[in-house]
Amino acid sequence: MTAESGAAEVACSPAQKRWVLAAAILGSSLAFVDGTVVNVALPAIQRELSASVYQAQWVVESYALLLAALLLAAGALGDRFGRRQVFLLGTAVFGVASVGCMLAPGVRWLIAARAVQGAGAALLVPGSLALVHLVFAPQERGKAFGTWAGASAVASAGGPLLGGFLVDRFSWAWAFALNIPLSVLVLAIAWKHVPEGRRAGAAARLDFPGALLATLALGGIVFAFIEAPTRQWRSAAVLAALAIGIASLVAFLLVERRQPAPMLPLGLLRNRNFAGANLLTLLLYAALGGGLFFLPLNLIQVQGLSATAAGAALLPFIAIMFALSRWAGALVERHGARGPLVVGPAIAAVGFALLVLPGTHSGYLRGFFPGIAVLGLGMAIAVAPLTTTVMNAVDGDKAGVASAINNAVSRVAALLAIAVFGWLMASVFGPRLHEGLAAAHVPADVVDKIWSQRDKLAAIAAPGAGAQVVKDAFVAGYRWIMAASAGLALASAVVAGLMLDSAAGRRAPAARES
Repeated sequence: MTAESGAAEVACSPAQKRWVLAAAILGSSLAFVDGTVVNVALPAIQRELSASVYQAQWVVESYALLLAALLLAAGALGDRFGRRQVFLLGTAVFGVASVGCMLAPGVRWLIAARAVQGAGAALLVPGSLALVHLVFAPQERGKAFGTWAGASAVASAGGPLLGGFLVDRFSWAWAFALNIPLSVLVLAIAWKHVPEGRRAGAAARLDFPGALLATLALGGIVFAFIEAPTRQWRSAAVLAALAIGIASLVAFLLVERRQPAPMLPLGLLRNRNFAGANLLTLLLYAALGGGLFFLPLNLIQVQGLSATAAGAALLPFIAIMFALSRWAGALVERHGARGPLVVGPAIAAVGFALLVLPGTHSGYLRGFFPGIAVLGLGMAIAVAPLTTTVMNAVDGDKAGVASAINNAVSRVAALLAIAVFGWLMASVFGPRLHEGLAAAHVPADVVDKIWSQRDKLAAIAAPGAGAQVVKDAFVAGYRWIMAASAGLALASAVVAGLMLDSAAGRRAPAARES
């Protein structure tokens, strides 16, 4: 077949297409599995490394920050130097960084190794979808992306379950060992079977000012929201970080308008389907990333589940994604993407609303299973049509940048949501903890001991009645977070209805960007 609109021609047999799809699925699964495994391992990381919940947030956020900030540059890098080469480099960096995470002697080392992991993931993630876009014809992409979404979900399913088992039986460090053999397998498949695809004659230029400003913008804003609960909003460090973040964001947009080869081609946003799909992504993945950061903390630290059981808790979500994603991808060719992208996020909003209901003594089947299953149904309906809409909204020579932009948006959404939801949790947890301790008539010395650990949230070591007060305070904050996630998911459904046209996702129109 021939990739459209100036992209290099790539002739692939059906067997080679399957190998490309396998490499894309396994490569994407590296990033997916890592995120879900880390969430399950966080309570053990907190306990074994004596980390606060805010340091635990940085274990997640350092990875997400580098990933989100570098995705756009990495997408452009793949379009210019070759998607296969950049994909291979990213996989290798990710694997080596995983070894660094596994061997981390302290939380600061772990945060640094996670940042390197994020840089590796930034190189491999956009390339995985761009390679699928390159070798599959437009009429094949809906099913291909559906297969990618479903199979990636299945690959991701084993991660939290196996990772939780390793955490329970050995140590949190073994959760990162899962990435090492998977990285080797991806490298072997991509080296032998994946063809190169590169824009013919593209200039090998990178937008270093854009990448630097994006990193400063995200880093400053995220630092402010994560550190505000402990340093307070009036802290000079918090205010300075916020000011740097906002100023860098404005400068980033100005620089991108003038760059000859920008990492974020602003002209792409004039494509209504592309812009609408990315705004939907921002809202929906903020709900998903922020909500699923706090769900395992509830299951392990409040409900008393083991890491293995918490990893298994999301299996219904994964199973539904696997069962329905290919079907949902095929819907795009028949009906367009707008319908699924209204219905799916709306159902996901119902799932988050159901997750508001569990208290401190809720069983899994009655308390959490209904919400997780409904959330899985909503995401299964949405993910493949969303990916197809984004990738078919641009010409083939912009596939890497389009994939990178959409992946960056989803990562930025989760990055900011975890930071903001952490602030929301702290703003609810502190007052509820104070009121609960007073109402329970906990002795003053015990109150002082509990209050000094308040940055650990539900991981506070509290004796007697204080333990229940801690759980009640955490669940109060958790409910606000799930309600906010429901609101974000519902807003994303509204965006789909208002911004996407009826044929969204069914064609690859000529690019309207400049």
